[in-house]
Formats: sequence, C-alpha cells, structure tokens
Amino acid sequence: MRLLWQLPAVVAIAFVGGQAVNVVAGNPWLTFVLGAVTAVLAVLVYRWVVRRTEQRPVTELAGPGAPLALGRGVLAGFALFAVVIGNIALLGDYEVHGWGTVTGAVGLVGFMAAAAVTEELLFRGVLFRIVEERTGTAIALVLTGVLFGLSHLFNAHATLWGAVAIAIEAGGLLTAAYVAARKLWLPIGLHFGWNFAAAGLFGTEVSGNGTPQGLLDAVTSGPVAVTGGSFGPEGSLYSVLFCLLGTGAFLWLAHRRGNLVPRGGRAERVDSVTTLAR
Repeated sequence: MRLLWQLPAVVAIAFVGGQAVNVVAGNPWLTFVLGAVTAVLAVLVYRWVVRRTEQRPVTELAGPGAPLALGRGVLAGFALFAVVIGNIALLGDYEVHGWGTVTGAVGLVGFMAAAAVTEELLFRGVLFRIVEERTGTAIALVLTGVLFGLSHLFNAHATLWGAVAIAIEAGGLLTAAYVAARKLWLPIGLHFGWNFAAAGLFGTEVSGNGTPQGLLDAVTSGPVAVTGGSFGPEGSLYSVLFCLLGTGAFLWLAHRRGNLVPRGGRAERVDSVTTLAR
C-alpha cells in the first residue's frame, strides 16, 4: 500500500516538473528556476506522503547534516567524473574546442537538480528502501539497479549497453551511498555532481539525453568502449570501473557502520549524521 501512494506522488512531481522544464528548454534562466522548484516540491511531497503512509519521522531527509552531506556528495560526483574524463582525455578521445555558454550551464543546474532529486527519491527513497525491508540490501540493490538502468532506455540516444552501464555504475554507486549514509542527501549530491560535471562543466552527453551545451565546447571521439559513443561517457568502461570501485567503498563503509540488511533480517543502523561528521 505504501508503494501505491508514494510512487505516484513522486512520479507526478517528476512528470509535471519535467514537462514544465521541457516547455522552457530554450530559456536557461526559467529552466534553472523551474528545475529548482521541482526539486524542492519533490522533497516536500516525499516528506508529506511518507509521513502520512508510514506514520514516522522522515529520517532519510532529516535536516541536520543535510548541507554537509549534499556538499560532500557534489564534490565526490565532480571528482569521480573528472577522473573518468581525464582518462578518456589521456587517450586523446576528449577534446575541448573552446568555451560554451555560462547561461547554458546555469540552465543545467536547474535541470540536473530536478533530475537528481526526483530520481533519488523515486529509486532510493521509495523503491530501494521498501524492497530492502523484504529482501535485504544485496537483492534490493540489484533489482532497483536494473530498473534504474532500464529507465534510461527511453532517452533520445539510448543504447542497450548504456542502460546496462547505468544499472551497474549508477544503480550500484548511488544505492551504496544511500546505504552507507542512510540519508538521501549524499546520493542526491553525488548524482547532481556527476551529471553537472558531465554536461555543465565538461560539455559531454549525459545518459543519451541530447544534453545542452555547458561551460566547455568539447567533443569525444574514439572507441565506444572508451567514450561511450552517443550515450556519453557514462557508457565508457572507465565509468563502469571507477563507479564499481566507489560502490565497493560505500558498501564497505555501510558494513562497518552496521547498515547492511541481510535477507530477512534487520541491520543495527548508526546515526549517519554523526558518522558523516567524523
């Protein structure tokens, strides 16, 4: 019953917000504003529907420690994508032609904020959290990772390999970040930082979306295994490799904190506000 209320509530905000952003896609300032509004509304609606359906404090979106967790996630996402694009550049398959547009990057802030927040609330906040209660962490991570990858098959330049790569790298990394923190702020920041670095800073395609130009006018060329082809660097084996390493690190941290839920069992979870501050 929780799924019947929570899923439609988050999907509705994501759909309406996405349509509004698409309508003003040519105006980066309106895209920024509507994207930010969508992100805020999604958080408010999630808190409301979870509180009403589960009769509990919405600890996964608790305020204390949120700015720090968001900031760390954004920095980690930036750094991780920078390592990926750096390795592609070392092979001569990423080239900067010049500057893109500052206003384009501004619009991408709003666009990526809306995407990061709504997708994390949907896939980690609702689906993974509820499935994990019944199957344990490992099975829930795999199942929701597959769904996350499949959802990217609807993008304009989607490929089957791109969806598989997203399932492995993002489905694993973002879920593991949530498990380690038991707060949604960290994966939201990580998701935003990665996406904005890809499009807003380095000027590359994000998940085959036909992403607008950001700060740099750049192109990738070379083997699909290295560059990801039309899907973007998320289809690169470098992305898969480095995100798998990040997934392993977060799962190790989750194990250390007692946050992993065995099949049919319960974890003794630690207050992540305290542990993240260490």
